[in-house]
Amino acid sequence: MRRILTIKQTAQLIEGLTEYRVRQICKSGQLRSFKAGNKYLIAEEDLYETVFGRTVKEEQR
Repeated sequence: MRRILTIKQTAQLIEGLTEYRVRQICKSGQLRSFKAGNKYLIAEEDLYETVFGRTVKEEQR
């Protein structure tokens, strides 16, 4: 099941990543995301793939 994160949740998962920076990389297209109203939403698997170059399943091992 895909876990969808808000910008705040995303920033809390990755040490040193601020909400402002998450928003910037979403806007620039560096991090795959989609908008629901005014909120950016990020799939957890896309976050791990972008930041660490690996999938959630690999991260959980």
